[in-house]
Amino acid sequence: MDGEDRRTPLAARPAAGADPTWERLEDQIDWYDRKSQAAQHAYKRVKVAQLVLAAGVPVGVASAAPGFVTALLGGLVVVLEGVQQLYQWQTNWVLYRSTREALAHEKFLYLAGAGPYSSAERRRVLAERVEGLVSQEHAKWTEGRHQPVRESETPATHP
Repeated sequence: MDGEDRRTPLAARPAAGADPTWERLEDQIDWYDRKSQAAQHAYKRVKVAQLVLAAGVPVGVASAAPGFVTALLGGLVVVLEGVQQLYQWQTNWVLYRSTREALAHEKFLYLAGAGPYSSAERRRVLAERVEGLVSQEHAKWTEGRHQPVRESETPATHP
């Protein structure tokens, strides 16, 4: 259980296994929290490595190190940036964190019976809003992975 669950009064929470919508909400909050943290840590590790390697380039030049040493350091910086662009850790960190926070917001509104959850249809509304947030995040994630190819980059076709 995360800290939020301990602060939520037991009487306000649905019984474990009694509400699949509530279970889905809790599961998604946990998933987005874990994935956001993992992406943040990966991003920061790569960036720190890049900074250390990049700082080594002028040191290598000033100390008259062999040319391959400074070339290797510069090449590693470029490779690490390519890896970051490939895995999109910074983007995923922010996207996953914002989705997690939006889900937590829905959870607290639901528990308070506030906003869209003040009606008798609150469970249905929660299910719709949770799935809407998850679907919206998935669409953004998919969109970020499918960059359109510009016409200038398409191979020429021959008749």
